[in-house]
Amino acid sequence: MIYKYYGPPGTGKTYRLISRAKAYIRSGTPLDKIGYFAFTKKAAGEAKERMLPISPRRLSYFRTLHSLGFDCLDNINQDNVMQPYHYEEFGKKVNLQIKYYDRYNKDESFYLGFENPYFQIIHKAVNRCVTVREEFDLEEHDTKNVNWKTLKHIHDNLIEYKNKKNLFDFNDMIKMLVDTSDKIPSFDVVFIDEAQDLSPLQWKLYDILKAKTKDIYLAGDDDQAIFEWAGADVRRFIQEPAKERILNKSKRISKAVQAQSTIPISNIIGLRKLKKYYPRNEKGICEDIYNLDEIDLTKDKWFILTRTVSKLLTIQDMLIAKGLYFESNRGKSIKTRMYTAMNNYTAWCKGKELTEEEIKDIKDFTGEYKWKPDQNWFQAFRIAEDNDKEYLLHLLENKEDLEKPARIWLSTIHAIKGGEQDNVILCLDMGDKIIKAINQSQNKKDEEHRVWYVGTTRARNNLYKLKLNKNRKGYQL
Repeated sequence: MIYKYYGPPGTGKTYRLISRAKAYIRSGTPLDKIGYFAFTKKAAGEAKERMLPISPRRLSYFRTLHSLGFDCLDNINQDNVMQPYHYEEFGKKVNLQIKYYDRYNKDESFYLGFENPYFQIIHKAVNRCVTVREEFDLEEHDTKNVNWKTLKHIHDNLIEYKNKKNLFDFNDMIKMLVDTSDKIPSFDVVFIDEAQDLSPLQWKLYDILKAKTKDIYLAGDDDQAIFEWAGADVRRFIQEPAKERILNKSKRISKAVQAQSTIPISNIIGLRKLKKYYPRNEKGICEDIYNLDEIDLTKDKWFILTRTVSKLLTIQDMLIAKGLYFESNRGKSIKTRMYTAMNNYTAWCKGKELTEEEIKDIKDFTGEYKWKPDQNWFQAFRIAEDNDKEYLLHLLENKEDLEKPARIWLSTIHAIKGGEQDNVILCLDMGDKIIKAINQSQNKKDEEHRVWYVGTTRARNNLYKLKLNKNRKGYQL
């Protein structure tokens, strides 16, 4: 039997899956006959934690679909898995700059891997189960920046590179597992979370699991399907025959945020599951702002979300100029080594005896200059970058607690998917490239509406829409 939960934000679809998994265990289902497949490592880990007091070590099939391939295939070990340095090494061989963001987004989905358009096309073709030429001919890319000759050269050389080094990426593992379906175990029950983000390649694996499983539970929200650009197939999720249930009571969203979230999804023209969810009994705030100065960011917790990386960097500079402490997927906004060295140096000025390692760390910022107890760290750190010193000094003057996680988290909408915060500032700038891309088809317009739905629903209580003077570049929310 196949069951499907549609779960808008905060309606507890993951909770439902975990509750059902526990019910199967109480009924006597062996743990090795329960498969729980999440879309990210982080989500799989959280699912294990929710299964306590059962030891996570006993939940061998609580994992991602990619790691199922890694586990079931005999000829793959950790040394065979493509790592960021492999892609960078390959990039140098073909004279191609590759930015592999999983180095900073380890908990995010594999869809967030590359900025390079050639690699996006190659991986999208694999996810869609089409050839690279077929994907290229769809012209869903910037035709000015991508040409077939270069794409074919990169694709052919990547295959050769992986073959010579006996390397496999995540998609290779799923392809190999699909081709050797006898290695896939049988289950009594399988749970798949965030099923709206499965690609055609992953749906092939799902079809094999379906044939080997008594009961399957799918959970997702087609309104949050924002990875079609990378190959996800939300239509398959909507159309998959199942006994359906819509979860319609959100424990996250305030009334103001819920009302705002209906705007983008009401613009979707294509296939969509009609549903309505109800907010919690909290009024909340939804306001337009035109400058970060309109908000007091010195207190409370915040997400600041952007549609593009370029706007993310712009806001990052604004926060630094204001002396505000923040974090992003790249880490803390401060130079943590310099902060530690500053603390140790200040303690030394007050008479503390330092270890050799602590002295060595301080010298990375002072050089061979002989320290003086009557000289503060700002004066002594002569070879540190002035901007870094001034920012750290500004933070200390603002009494930011740098020992704790930052109150402000800066992210793109795609990278924050699944997160939530009391207060959200949503920058409505889209950028010229995105505007050009979404005008190519109705499907792309629909996906863009879903992106902004995800952005608005990250807010639990209060949503602030950062608007631009140039309305043509801003999403109309």
